[in-house]
Amino acid sequence: MRPRAHQTGTVAPSIPEQARGVRPRDAEIGPEATDIELTVNGTTHRVRVEPRVSLLDALRERLDITGTKKGCNQGACGACTVWVDGRRVVSCLTLAVACEGREITTVEGLADGDRLHPMQRAFVDNDAFQCGYCTPGQLMSAVALMAEGHTCDDAEIAEWMSGNICRCAAYPNIRSAIRQVRDTAEGTRKGGR
Repeated sequence: MRPRAHQTGTVAPSIPEQARGVRPRDAEIGPEATDIELTVNGTTHRVRVEPRVSLLDALRERLDITGTKKGCNQGACGACTVWVDGRRVVSCLTLAVACEGREITTVEGLADGDRLHPMQRAFVDNDAFQCGYCTPGQLMSAVALMAEGHTCDDAEIAEWMSGNICRCAAYPNIRSAIRQVRDTAEGTRKGGR
């Protein structure tokens, strides 16, 4: 006896597509390259990619947005951390096609023109980088960490930044930079009451 799927010619998904986050267009994407639109730092880009192309490779190699770094290419070092819809992701393990219709923010999107983001300024003030290779991912995680409210003490900061490796071991300076932004923000809130 053949499985039911072969009898009807279609396979009914066990979980509705919408519940799995599958958009109807996803079914159209096959093994060949396809055109997708990626919104990066507020600008929409049309790019042709194969379905297996990572967001990291799409950013760096197709769109020439090179602030995001390729470290381990296995999701272990955090050098490629970006935000997708405001949440941190390692872009080396995120498919570009899965990001169509979502807002992608890279380290280039932190500054406001020539004015550095407060976290970027704090990294400079606290010498929170050595070689600088991991810095874009560290910055993206540090800003997200602030928004997530995981800055009570150094242990909590270290835990929530643990997905970002600094091979130069600038961790104490990175934590100092995060504390500086946290303390400045807290001072602003208290002074504004």
